[in-house]
Amino acid sequence: MTYVITQPCIDVKDGACVDVCPVDCIEGENQDRQLFIDPERCVDCDLCATVCPVDAIFREEELPPEWEHFATINAEYFTESGKDGAS
Repeated sequence: MTYVITQPCIDVKDGACVDVCPVDCIEGENQDRQLFIDPERCVDCDLCATVCPVDAIFREEELPPEWEHFATINAEYFTESGKDGAS
């Protein structure tokens, strides 16, 4: 199980989630329009969801239907960008 960052984060990127993540699994470059959660490193603690000011973070199995594709977007960020899981 993992958490997923969805549409409300686009062009907001508040960063509160990054600050509270105990495993540093939330990333995003300056040029990225949103932040992303690495599903391989997420420990399902839910701290990120509790601090998100725009309610953009959901458990993968609780994603609203219109945002289900964000699970793939988050996962692909870490494979297509060549990230190796290290920050």
